[in-house]
Amino acid sequence: MMPAATPPPDGPVLRDIHLPPAPPLWPPAPGWWVLAVLLLAAFALGWWLLRKRRLRRERIAAALAGIDALEQAHADRPQRLAAELHQLLRRAARVYDPAATHHRGEAWRQCLARVPVDAATLDRLTTLEDAMFRPATPHAEVAEAAAATRRWLALALQPRRTKRPLVVQEAAHA
Repeated sequence: MMPAATPPPDGPVLRDIHLPPAPPLWPPAPGWWVLAVLLLAAFALGWWLLRKRRLRRERIAAALAGIDALEQAHADRPQRLAAELHQLLRRAARVYDPAATHHRGEAWRQCLARVPVDAATLDRLTTLEDAMFRPATPHAEVAEAAAATRRWLALALQPRRTKRPLVVQEAAHA
């Protein structure tokens, strides 16, 4: 039998304290995963909103450029210009009222009044209906109606934040 080691006279030999190994960088803690997902979602939402805004601006610019093209194409034919502007208004008004293509007279005016424009603009827009069939339509009248169409379309193609009233500026019209 072997004799047992005898401890040194000043006590047993102890090793120093061992620290645990440093935490690894991968995989990150769950909190970092949550933060990464939230940042990715915020980035995607911001990109989507910016894209939506850009597309809306392009749609408005295209509609207004369409009016300019119509004015150039039919500069010598005010009746034809009035008819084209009227048709453009009817197509755009279908957003507010699916039956907009069938309205005449006061019903058409109320359909146009769903976009918050002043009474003078509404008056100019309703004159397009008559200008299409009048043989001697003054060019200045149709030019004013084209400017009114631009104002109406610029407002109509904006996003609707609240429900718009059926008749705007009724007191001014009466």
